[in-house]
Amino acid sequence: MQQKENAISKLIQQLEKLPGIGQKTAQRLAFHIINMKTEDVKALADAILSAKTSTKLCRVCCNFTEDEVCPICKDEKRDKSIICVVEEPQDVAALERVKEYKGLYHVLHGAISPLKGKYPEQLTIDVLMKRLSDPQIKEVIIATNPDVDGEATASYLARLIKPMGIRVTRIARGIPVGGDIEYADEVTILKAIEGRREI
Repeated sequence: MQQKENAISKLIQQLEKLPGIGQKTAQRLAFHIINMKTEDVKALADAILSAKTSTKLCRVCCNFTEDEVCPICKDEKRDKSIICVVEEPQDVAALERVKEYKGLYHVLHGAISPLKGKYPEQLTIDVLMKRLSDPQIKEVIIATNPDVDGEATASYLARLIKPMGIRVTRIARGIPVGGDIEYADEVTILKAIEGRREI
């Protein structure tokens, strides 16, 4: 019996490491998993491991993908003249839910935050700057989160990009200050994209 309790405790501890999962939710999930059929638990474990081992960064936009180039970058119907810069892959998913934005993306994998030890060279800014040498790119929409780090990142990027003669816009304040794009509803995201401004 002691061994089983240790196994449950370990599972709860691992689940607590997930974002937004507190002790009570971790406990509830752990007991749910234990009550699942063995084949369903194996399928869940296999899906987690498969996603971890087969996912890599798109060599163009740095979003998560299973191929060298992600489906969005491959899509010939996308507007190749606009790049929307976001902090995280989940922000791309949130913007895609709106089904209105037809341009390309670039994922930074974070925001500039010296207090958190995150500096420009640790983001994918160098990959973005190489992409911007393409003459067909006319606009960069900066869709970093509207918090201190997101604003600092937006200002930094604007200073780098503007001298290249590319229009730089910032998503409007439809996203609440201190909020994350991934949690915003579709209407809020759409209004933010439509109300973007020059920076």
